Amino acid sequence: MPNPELLPGTLYLLVLRTLALGPLHGYAIARRIKECSGDFLLVEEGSLYPALNRMLVKGWLTSEWGVSESNRKARFYQLTEAGRARLAQEDHDFRRMVRAIELVLDNA
Repeated sequence: MPNPELLPGTLYLLVLRTLALGPLHGYAIARRIKECSGDFLLVEEGSLYPALNRMLVKGWLTSEWGVSESNRKARFYQLTEAGRARLAQEDHDFRRMVRAIELVLDNA
């Protein structure tokens, strides 16, 4: 099955939620999203790394260099307090949107 396109803005939500459990490097973020979605959502590097950089600039994440489980140098990302607050807002907004879409699907 082809990779579905994410709705605009959902990549931030997925990354923030994934990092709520603790720091991860980019490849591990993409892998966790894929695994948690039952291999349905595939986050491409060309989308993930620019989004991570934007989130760093916005102050939602911090990063530091470390060594991955495969013994390679990797940049690990972690939520800031601003990132946790943004995650709560993104989660609320997304769930509200889903409920509204379900209402239309059920009642139109």
